[in-house]
Parts: sequence; C-alpha cells; structure tokens
Amino acid sequence: MRGGYLAGDRYFVRQGTMVDLIANAYGVDRDNVLGGPAWLDTDRFEIAATAPRTTSPEEVKLMLRALLADRFKLAIHNDTKPLPSYVLRVDKGEHKLKQADSAANSVCDEHHTPTNNPPGVPAYYSVTCHNQTMDQLRQMLQNYATAYLPKPVVDATGLQGGWDFELAWTWQPAPDGLTIFDAVDKQLGLKLALEKYPTPIVVVDSVNEKPTPNAPGLDKAQPPQPPAAFEVATLKPSPPDSKGLNLQVRGGQITVIDVTMQFLIAWAWGLNPNDKEALVGAPKWLDKDHYDITGKTAPDPNGPPAQGAPPVDFDDLQQMMRTLVTERFHLKSHMEDHSADAYTLVAATPKMKKGDPTMRTGCKEGPGDDGKDPRIANPILGRLLTCRNMTMAEFGEELRTLAGGYIFYPVVDATGLEGGYDFTLSFSGIGQLNGPAPKPASGGDASTAAEPSGAISLFDAINKQLGLKLEKQRRPEPALVIDHIDDKPTEN
Repeated sequence: MRGGYLAGDRYFVRQGTMVDLIANAYGVDRDNVLGGPAWLDTDRFEIAATAPRTTSPEEVKLMLRALLADRFKLAIHNDTKPLPSYVLRVDKGEHKLKQADSAANSVCDEHHTPTNNPPGVPAYYSVTCHNQTMDQLRQMLQNYATAYLPKPVVDATGLQGGWDFELAWTWQPAPDGLTIFDAVDKQLGLKLALEKYPTPIVVVDSVNEKPTPNAPGLDKAQPPQPPAAFEVATLKPSPPDSKGLNLQVRGGQITVIDVTMQFLIAWAWGLNPNDKEALVGAPKWLDKDHYDITGKTAPDPNGPPAQGAPPVDFDDLQQMMRTLVTERFHLKSHMEDHSADAYTLVAATPKMKKGDPTMRTGCKEGPGDDGKDPRIANPILGRLLTCRNMTMAEFGEELRTLAGGYIFYPVVDATGLEGGYDFTLSFSGIGQLNGPAPKPASGGDASTAAEPSGAISLFDAINKQLGLKLEKQRRPEPALVIDHIDDKPTEN
C-alpha cells in the first residue's frame, strides 16, 4: 500500500488491501487484524478523498472508519490476544540511550551502504536519531528492519520521554554481519526477542468484497490534480569515484546518485529494472552512462509558509522522473507487447501442506510463528517466505513481487492443484548468486545445482522444497519501445 495520509486537502490510498485499510483506520499492525474472508489480503483498492487541511491524523482515522463502514459495510470488534511479537525491553536493568533535550527536533537521519555489493560483502543500514520516544524506536525497527522482524514490535521498556541514539546493523543476514537483535543489544542496551505478548487486536465480523458505487458527478467535484513535476531540477554526469546507486527523499528534496538512464527509465515507467527485455530499442549508452539528479518540488501554495513542500508521493516521484527524462533527453516512446521470457508453474511431486480454508491468504518475508530463521545460521539463503492458504494461481501472481530479481512477469499456474497451501520457501537473493540468475531451458526443468558458495536459486528452491517446477516460455509481455532519445541531456 502507498499513501494513507492527508497531503494538503487530499487523502489517497493506492494498492491498499482491506487489511491495510483496517490497520490504518484503527491504528493497529496488519498482523493484529484477525478474522474475515481470505480476500482481505489479496483484493486491492484505491481511495481518493478530500478533507479540510486542518484535519488531524486521529480525525483522518475516524473518517476512514466511517468510509469503510459506509461503503463496505465493515463490522469489527476489539479484543486482546497473546500474539507472537518482537518485544523490546531494557536488558538487565541498564541501557545505553542518552536522554534528549526536550526542545530538540525529533528526527532520524538514515544512511546505508551500497546494497549491490559482491557476494560476501554485507550492506549496512544505520540511523542517527534525536529526541525519539520508545514508540518511535519501535516503529523505526518495524519499518526498517523488516528482513529480521516479520512480526510487530512491541515497546515494553517503560522508558518515557525522548532519547538520542545511533543504531547500525546488516541490512540482511550476512556472514560476519550484525543482526538487528545483536545491534539493539550491544548499541542500545535493550533486548529484542520473539514472544507471545498480550496485544490489542481488531476482529473482522463481516465485510462486503465490493464497495457501494461512487456518487455520480464525482469527477467534477474532485477533479484530478495536474501531473507532478519538479519546480527545479539539475542533472549531471556522476563523478568517476561514485560509490553506487543511492536515492534520498527528504520533504520536497529528492537526490539520486549514480543512476543509469536505463535503470531510471525502467523504474519511472513501472517496469522491472532487472528485466533487460522490458526496454526495446535502448542504445548501449543507456546502461553505461551514470548521472546524478537533484530535484525540488514546489511548496504547497495553500499551506503555511514555514511548512515548505509536502512529502513526495511514490507515484508522483515516478511521474516527475518521466517528465524530467522526456524533456531533458527528448525521449519519445510507446508501450507495446513483445516476446519475452516468462514462466509457467507445473507440479512435479508436490510437498506442500494443505491450508486451512478458513484462514486468510498471503506470503510474508520472514519466519512463521515459531520464529525459526534459517537465514541466521546460513546467511547465503537470504530470502525466506512464509505463505499460508495460498492457491497456486495466487502464488504465481505474487512471485514477480516476492522475487523480482528472478521473475519479471506473472507466472501462469498449470499445476492443476486446487485450494490453498501452507509452505515456506528459503532461497538466495539474486545478488547472492555467484553469477547471473540461472534460467531453465525453454520448456524444461527450472531447477539448478546449488552454487559453489552454497547459494540456492529460486528455481532450485521451488523444485526441491515445494515439489514444483518453473518452466520458461516465450510469451507476449508489455515493453517500453524507445523511438528516440538524445545521447546527452539539455543543459541545466
């Protein structure tokens, strides 16, 4: 989901599941929304609404609750239940946090080393935080350490007020790396452990899958906003000593470092940047020349002067980059279907457990309720998916999101397996393989031998762990055709 907040007088949600909407409306974690039909985790919705600029976040939640009750006939009740959670406590009665000046700004600066390092070189993520409450620390851990924390984080420290601290950890489990658990322990003097903790929950009693129709004449009452564009932007070649791709968004300021136009165009047009077949007619320089971009959005004309530019929405940022590249490189392009490598999922000797049809469906990164994580003992298996009550068609559709380095288009289900299944899938990320991602021969078995490092490709994992096969086929898939692009941008 993207959005879920009021920007000026506009409220929007893009690609939100019903679980996302309920979690936002009632201020709980997605994992703490229980009950309801299976589609709550799979059907996605878009919301565009207006509200007074002075509306508080709590009032926005009440408005969203009213909308869900009115348009979807949502009925819920609140309860408390012991749920698996990562509980944050003070370790041995002492901690290493520094009490903050109550008048200081509450802010965290984020930093990370390049994530496209060669195998064996871990990427680190770090934050330098000032005047942060323990609830803000809890939220930060939950948002930034998702590779380790698939369950909600709960604050049980009892610490009040604001605190200053620095925290750095390995972005994902890696040899000689530092897990988020060790980092919290050694650097903050706190303990983060998985346990069952009494947690407020929202139980879905009933909800309609289809909302009531939009009111007639809505397009006139709420006209679309003009296409997003930078107020000012500079684009220049990257220095020879650039350290790799980096993107920073702070308020209305956007900085992109060391990006190729091939990657930027693919990302801005919503294509998979790993898919070389997604761009047709791309000149060779597109993947060789690197650029730095700095852009600034215009301040909100109706907001207070001190407020500056509103936060940049992801979809708006894509539109800004499309406009920038089109204007500065005189790009002309169009979309059309082209033959590309795609995959079909077939059954070999299925090894999955039948799912409970009363349970909701979905896949999450990380271990299941038992907390067992093979990535920590064997970091070269950097990906761990826990799926429940997933049909094979749903699994095939989700694979391009769950494993975008391997799968670029929807996977066609030809397994013949009915109903939902529970399973875990442990494999190596595309960057952990010794060479390019292994691909099966056309129409053949997608399994491959493990890499000398012990890495296991997605194809091999699906074959050996699930008893399924991914077969490669050539199918028509959408591609961006470049009709013309200058090899140098216009001057700043």
